Amino acid sequence: MDMRELLIDKVVINMGVGTSGERLQKAIQLLENLTNQKPATTYAEKTIKNFGIRKGEAIGAKVTLRGEKAEEFLKNALSVVEYRLRRRQINPGNFSFGIHEHIDLPGVDYDPDVGIYGMDVNVSLRRRGYRVKRRRVARSKIGKNHVITKEETIEFLKKLGVEVE
Repeated sequence: MDMRELLIDKVVINMGVGTSGERLQKAIQLLENLTNQKPATTYAEKTIKNFGIRKGEAIGAKVTLRGEKAEEFLKNALSVVEYRLRRRQINPGNFSFGIHEHIDLPGVDYDPDVGIYGMDVNVSLRRRGYRVKRRRVARSKIGKNHVITKEETIEFLKKLGVEVE
């Protein structure tokens, strides 16, 4: 067991629908079918008149996947973007990309009742020992040489077979 090895901490799938009501309910149902987990609803932080959004209105849904579920979903999601990411989509310790149409995911068929939804996929990486930073009792800082850099994130992606442009 190598303490410096990079691991997938979590994969967060976010669907910003922009409106509450039936369209949001369909998005929540779709996320639940894709991940076999109950999505959390996200709410507007402020009112934007031009978009017809009020503060506190339900406008999206998200799901956090960990462990094997996260790895499985990530492989399918990366196949949609053809295992290619741009450098600006990568940050130290995490990377993000979007999927324009959920029907591009392997094994997902088009359902006219549901429609087509896009989603954002955000992946956080970690090393063993990162719990030290997040735990409640005896919380501590992580040493400089244990923090994940952007270059290490890119190396991790290359091991997954992702081409970084």
